[in-house]
Formats: sequence, structure tokens, C-alpha cells
Amino acid sequence: MNESLMPPPELMAQALEQHPDYRILRRLQHRAGHWLDTQSGRRCVGVVLDTETTGMSLEDDRVIELGMIRFEFDPQTGHILSVGQVFDELEDPGFAIPPASTAVHHITDDMVQGLRIDDNQVHAFLRDVEVVIAHNAGFDRPFVEARWPAFETLRWACTLKDIDWRQEGFGSAKLEYLLASQGLFYEAHRAQSDCWALIQLLDFVLPECQQRALLALLEGLNRPRWRLFATQAPFDQKDALKARNYRWNPDVRSWWRDMSSQEELDSELSWLARHVFGGRKAQVLVEEQGPTHRYSKREGHKQMVPLPSAPV
Repeated sequence: MNESLMPPPELMAQALEQHPDYRILRRLQHRAGHWLDTQSGRRCVGVVLDTETTGMSLEDDRVIELGMIRFEFDPQTGHILSVGQVFDELEDPGFAIPPASTAVHHITDDMVQGLRIDDNQVHAFLRDVEVVIAHNAGFDRPFVEARWPAFETLRWACTLKDIDWRQEGFGSAKLEYLLASQGLFYEAHRAQSDCWALIQLLDFVLPECQQRALLALLEGLNRPRWRLFATQAPFDQKDALKARNYRWNPDVRSWWRDMSSQEELDSELSWLARHVFGGRKAQVLVEEQGPTHRYSKREGHKQMVPLPSAPV
């Protein structure tokens, strides 16, 4: 067919969208600059962040790409007001990048040879930042804190863990899937591209709670959270703990689970007392995790808590 006779692509896309057998994906556009006018008295600065690394091990692997985007937001509404500076630099890890990692992010040894991320620019980028947001902060935060301790003092939020995507009606919490559900696609697994996708995600209105994703993160940012360790739990209760979504920590030799509210923590202590410890007197370890410790490898405030008395 003569291309000059074809209708414009957008008209074809709009026509297909009207048909029930088709869904259209559009390429994510990078929207730097002004987003929204508002009379809000306070404008806060946030940073979205993504890393690419040589692998998954904090001890053995290194950051080879750091991507960040600064944005302004209204803390009352969760609206993004403007998107500003973009940071994206590569770094030579000092050893060969494993082929399995290159297959994911397509960063090669030649691309990073002799390069080093500018520490001064990283620190300047973080000035006056209220919150750092990542999609899987439990992976990114320990890596960047090991390389740039300035990240330790900042509050962090995680779009992967801090929003209940299943409750909001989504079948997956993967960033590519969440963007595709909004009719968008992008080149995933490079730091800057993932940051742009994350900016877009923050602006989504969640279908169930009818809040912007950013506001949902902000509302939970300063709420205390706890990691509950079922210390000294009987061995024969491991299946019950696994079924309750506890995970095993070999370093402290204990099953653990995260709690997001005081009510959830109290309920879980009662469950342990009744179903795991059989009403016997026992103490368990509770670690309080504030936003400057959450998702890091640094420990929060720990204390031993007695289980409530429970009938056998």
C-alpha cells in the first residue's frame, strides 16, 4: 500500500480503539517542564530513582547506572506540578559485567569503561529533597546507600510495596505491566527510562481508592511500620508460619513478617500467642522501621515484646 495514502497513525489507533478486539499501546512521552498550575502554598521536591547493577548481591555487585529525576509536587493532593532535572550516569564497576546482567539492561563493558558517577552531582541532586521513590526500593536503596551515604538520611517510599496493586484491581505490580494497563509502553530496564515510567505511575489515579498513586505513598510515608520476628518459634510450626507469609532470615535464624499498622501488629502478636506458641509465655523481637530506615539494610529500633496471654 502506498504510504502516502495511509491515514495518520493516530487516526488508525483511534479507530482500532473503538473495536472491542483491540487494545492500543502508545509510547510513553517524557514530559519535562511544567505539569499543572495550583494555588498550593507548599511545593515539595521529590526524586524518582532507578539503578542498574552487575547483579543481585549487595556484597559482590556494584551500581553501573544511576538514574534520577527531580519533580515538584503538591503534598495535599499528590499532583505533580513540574518535572525538572534528569540525572543519568554510568560507572565502571572494576570488573566484567556478567553476561546474564547485560542481557537484562544491555549495558556492556565498553559502555562503562573508565567512567565514574560524579559524587558531587549526586549530592547536589539530593538537595532539599523530601522523599525518594523507587519501584522496588528494597533493592535500590541498599545499593545506593553503600555507594552514596547521603541517601541514608532521606525518607524513602516504594511504589512496588507501598501500594496494594492487587486490591486496586491489577494482576501484577511490575512496572511494565502497570504502564501497559494505562495504554503505554517504554524501553524498560534502563535507569532513566524506568524513572520516566515511574513519574507517569505516580500521576495515575488508583481505581479503588480514587487517589493519585503519589498521594497514597505520601499518606503512608510517616506511619510507623514494624518487622516482627517470631523468635524461638517451635520448629514444627514452620509450615504454619510460611502459610502466614512469614519468611526465614538465616542471619538471625528466625521467621519474620512486616506489619503496616499497630492494629495489624497487635493482631499478629495474638495469632502467634495462640497458634504458634500455644499460649505459653514468650517474647518476640519487634523492629520499628521509620521512613529513613525503611527498605535499607540498616536496623531500626528493636525491642523484645511479650506475647499477650492466650488460651490454649
